[in-house]
Amino acid sequence: MAFTKEWRLKDTVLIGLVAVAFAVVYLAAVYIGVFISTLATPLGLAPLANEPICGIWFMAATFIAFVLRKPGAAVITNILAALIEVFLGSFYGPLVFVDGLVAGLGAELVFALYGYKNFNLAVMCMAGLASAVTSFTWELYRSGFIELSWKFLIIMFPVRCVSGMFFAGFICSKLGNSLRSAGLLRSFMGNV
Repeated sequence: MAFTKEWRLKDTVLIGLVAVAFAVVYLAAVYIGVFISTLATPLGLAPLANEPICGIWFMAATFIAFVLRKPGAAVITNILAALIEVFLGSFYGPLVFVDGLVAGLGAELVFALYGYKNFNLAVMCMAGLASAVTSFTWELYRSGFIELSWKFLIIMFPVRCVSGMFFAGFICSKLGNSLRSAGLLRSFMGNV
């Protein structure tokens, strides 16, 4: 079975399921970030709290792109996951929707550059890195990072980049390959 650019009903259903699953993961990450922030605040490092786990919020985009390999899947799924995260009770509010869009666009750009044909570990890590770059650029203004000391920024940016490559790149690549090897993605990926 070869990949097609046409969307099937099962592709749309999978996007919904993946978005819900990752929305729960995203919401859990919110509370993990709060815990880290609580520990970091007495040290004056609260602005850095979410950076080591920031890549978690990019995972829906890279995972669904790995499975479906269709234009738009990454950004649509990340937007839906962010939206569902808000409905589940994220205290970050509706702007999380825009965060999902911005991070999803970063990953989508990388997959588009490779024509939705190459999903090896390096490309997956580049997609995670691109999500980190686009989200950090957005958050410079949205979250007021631009007002922070440059000393924070030169720590925050590379930590976010590594987090994006690890969670959205490495972890999603390993998860996708494991599911593929187990035969659980055969109806989406064929024998790839």
